[in-house]
Order: sequence, then C-alpha cells, then structure tokens
Amino acid sequence: MNLPNSIRALFVPVTAIAFALAACSSPSDNEASTATSDKSSGVAANGGLPPIQPADEPTRGGDGTPIELAALGEADLAGARLKGELGCSFAADAATPPILFAKGNVATQDPARGIIKVGDTIAPIAVTGGYDAMVDGANFFSEGLQLRVALTGAAQGGGESPPRPATLTLNRADGARRVIAGLWQCGP
Repeated sequence: MNLPNSIRALFVPVTAIAFALAACSSPSDNEASTATSDKSSGVAANGGLPPIQPADEPTRGGDGTPIELAALGEADLAGARLKGELGCSFAADAATPPILFAKGNVATQDPARGIIKVGDTIAPIAVTGGYDAMVDGANFFSEGLQLRVALTGAAQGGGESPPRPATLTLNRADGARRVIAGLWQCGP
C-alpha cells in the first residue's frame, strides 16, 4: 500500500503514541489477579523480589571494637528519673527489654531525654523537640555516639501505641557504625 508522504509522516508518531498508551493501560483481569496474589504472598510484583527487610549489621570501622548496647532493666529506668509526659523505646522485638528509652513533653522544643546502656554504664541521650520529635524516628546524641532511629514499616497491631519496625544506627566518634533492626514504640 502506497501512502502519501504526509500520511506516512503521521503514521510513525501515532503508532508510537498507541504503543505508549497500551503500556500505560491497566492490566487485564487475569494480570491483576496474578499481581494481587504475588503481593499477598510477600513477593513484589516488580521482578518477583520480596520487600527489603531491615537487618542487623555488625560494627564496621573505627578502632575495631564492637558497639554493644545492653538491655535496660527496671532498675536502670527507675534510676534515670526521666521526666516527660510520653516516652519512646527501641527493642529487638516485642518480647525483649528496650536498649534505648526516652521521654519528653508534647508540643515543646525542650529536649527529650533518655538512656542507653553501654556495657555496664548508663549513658544519657537527648534530642531537641520533645516527644513530638521522637514519634517518627529521631537523631539522639550522647557523648561520643549518635543514635538514629529510622522507621522501616507500618505499625504492627492496633491500640494506642503499636510498635513499628525500625532500625537503630549507632555512629561512634571514631567512625565506627552499627545497625540494629527492631521495633520503635511511642506512647503512654
């Protein structure tokens, strides 16, 4: 079929637009059900890879000594005498004691204060902005150590203060770094 040059010049762009629109259209019913079943089984529809889960990373860099935080006991928490309306804690999972605990007041720029336990020593930590600055993760500072809590997922369970998956990244002044996966929980 011989087409005039003016029509032939339009044919290529129109064809390209048609292919682009087809690629952007919604999947057929069969493709949609396959994508939904892949998501429900924990596999992402994009390439069949599972979602990234936060993982612990050992201490790297610095002078070679590991960064270790010990669990905080009831005596540690009571002895800290932290003041504030509400608190947040980081723990490896729901069944273990926290390794970081902080309290602060709502709607203030006063620092929220907390504690960690390095070996047998209780170390104070702080973040500017009170309780509100901690809810969605925070950067705490202590002598020679920065602690960054970053949320990695949605709340697990219901209630007033459900825990959320998070990572705690510890950066020591000598350049050492460690990442701990766990749960961040804030509330009363």
